[in-house]
Amino acid sequence: MLPRVLIVLLALTAGACAARSGGPSAVPRPFPGAALPPGAGEAPVADAAPPAETAADAAPVAPLPFAGGMVESVVRTAMNYLGVPYRNGGSSPSGFDCSGFVQYIFAQYGRLIPREVRDQYRIGHEIDLKEVRPGDLLFFQTVSRGASHVGMAIGEGRFVHAPSSRGVVRVEPYTGSYWARRFVGARRVAEPVTAAAPRPAVFPGSIRSAR
Repeated sequence: MLPRVLIVLLALTAGACAARSGGPSAVPRPFPGAALPPGAGEAPVADAAPPAETAADAAPVAPLPFAGGMVESVVRTAMNYLGVPYRNGGSSPSGFDCSGFVQYIFAQYGRLIPREVRDQYRIGHEIDLKEVRPGDLLFFQTVSRGASHVGMAIGEGRFVHAPSSRGVVRVEPYTGSYWARRFVGARRVAEPVTAAAPRPAVFPGSIRSAR
C-alpha cells in the first residue's frame, strides 16, 4: 500500500512543477526598454525580453539590397502600426515590444533579423548618426548599459518604435535631449539600390566612338 501512495504523491508533484513552468515564472526576464523623459509624469517601465534566441537568430546578417522604393515601403508599413499596444514579448499586430516590432516589419519584406535587441545591434553595418536615413535601426541605452532599445528611423530626425512607457507604437524625435543622451549606435539593415542606367545599344557592324 505504501509504495502505491508514494507513486501517487510523486505523480502529483511532477504535475505541479509542469503547471508552474507555464505560469508567471516562465515569463522571460525583462530587459530595459524605453522610458519617458525625466519629469514626464510616468515611471519607466522595462521593455520585455523576447523568447530565447535560436542559432539562426544569432547568425550575422549583412545589409540586404532593397530598391529605393522598397525601403520607403518598409517605413510606410511601420507607420501603419502606430497606436498598436505595447505587449511584453509581443511580435505581432496584436501587440509589440521594441525588438519584436522591428523584426515583424522587416519580415514582411522577406528580411529575417534576430529577435533580441542585443543581436539586432550586431547585424548590418554600423553607420554614424549623421548618415542615418529612413529604414535604419537606432539603438539606445535606457536602464542598463549597452543597446537595450531599438526603433526605426523614418526621416527628419524622427523614429518609430514600440516603447512600454505609454503602451503604444509611436513616433518621436531621436534628436531630442532624452534620446540623444541615450543613443548608442545605428545600423543599416536595408541597403537602398537604384537601377543602373541603360547602356546605349550597339548594333552589329557599328563602330564605337573613340571619344
